[in-house]
Amino acid sequence: MKLIETTSENFRSFHDIGRILYKDDPNWIAPLDLEVENIFNPAKNQLFTHGEAIRWVMHDDSGQWIGRVAAFINYQKAKKSDIPTGGMGFFECINDTEAANTLFDAARNWLKERGAVAMDGSVNFGENFSYWGVLVEGFMKQGYGMPYNKPYYQKLFEDYGFKVYFQQFSYHFDMTKPWPERLATFSRYLASRPGYSFSHFEKKNPKKYIRDLVEVVNLTWSDYLEDFTPFTEKDLDGIFESAKPILVEEFVWFAYKDGKPVGVVVAFPDVNQVLAHFNGRLNLWKGLKFMWLKNGKTITRNRVLMAGVIPEYQNSGVIMALFLQFALATKNKSWYTEIEFSWVGDYNPRMRKVYEQIGAVPMKKHITYRYMIDPSVAFARFTNEGGNSSLRKDALKKDE
Repeated sequence: MKLIETTSENFRSFHDIGRILYKDDPNWIAPLDLEVENIFNPAKNQLFTHGEAIRWVMHDDSGQWIGRVAAFINYQKAKKSDIPTGGMGFFECINDTEAANTLFDAARNWLKERGAVAMDGSVNFGENFSYWGVLVEGFMKQGYGMPYNKPYYQKLFEDYGFKVYFQQFSYHFDMTKPWPERLATFSRYLASRPGYSFSHFEKKNPKKYIRDLVEVVNLTWSDYLEDFTPFTEKDLDGIFESAKPILVEEFVWFAYKDGKPVGVVVAFPDVNQVLAHFNGRLNLWKGLKFMWLKNGKTITRNRVLMAGVIPEYQNSGVIMALFLQFALATKNKSWYTEIEFSWVGDYNPRMRKVYEQIGAVPMKKHITYRYMIDPSVAFARFTNEGGNSSLRKDALKKDE
């Protein structure tokens, strides 16, 4: 076996390995090569301003491609943590322990040289709503941005010494079934209370909504993640700009109290249902076909990327009212028959309960693993105990 660093000369091999490994798997949908390349492009990924990344591909003695892996570290985030941690991701490999261990070793050693004492995988060098986790249950066609892998990956990770850091659940809601009437009545009541208002994203006024999204996300996620790095308007502006071709205004909803943003639901059409036709590669003519398929009724599912309410309003029922607005908007586009809520961590029982109350059912489970590069440092599962729990304790029991 030979491990080769990925460069501008051989980067296509990094993507071809996926096409080779999954050529007979009808559930795999190739992510766009260009989208993955942008993650490793310092001009496109802001994390390179305070981090670095590397990729490798590997072939066997006959020259056949058999695996790939990436490693990356965000020094800003690592310095804030008691356990400086790097990331390992985009792992693909044949069912061979020696090959897998060679890839894991490469990532581990590179991260160790840069001061990391732990390695999380399989994760993304960017936002956690894309390319995050190892699929262990629900081997079906995945929603856009959700990773798919071979069932034997779980054993490869765990045999190497990775341990479960946290579990991630994706819920599905059947839009052909009615929204639970009791919840619909309750949600309408919540939406009608004095001072509350709800509006969806407008492409003609993106700055306002991106500003509101930054405020909600930073207040909410800083409560849940002890080493959370706040988003900037520039970060989210880039995400929404790149998503403009697929963005549906009525799938991004905001809740306001006295004009202040207090909650958000962000969903995108599941363009994987279109990307399945292109095997990861788009040219001009394929791009035109993509737009034709996207603007038709090929896409029947949307995927919730994030949903949250700032701590002070997490007991107010705002999230239910938000989901009702979103569900009604989806219902108005009758060709949409399914919503995927992904993903919610095992450390967030509140949101899992919300999904179950709506009538959504868990369909997929991914795992984020952690490997202790320094064995003298004790491993501990992520429990969210480091979050700002005092904010949740002070959350309103009811609105006054």
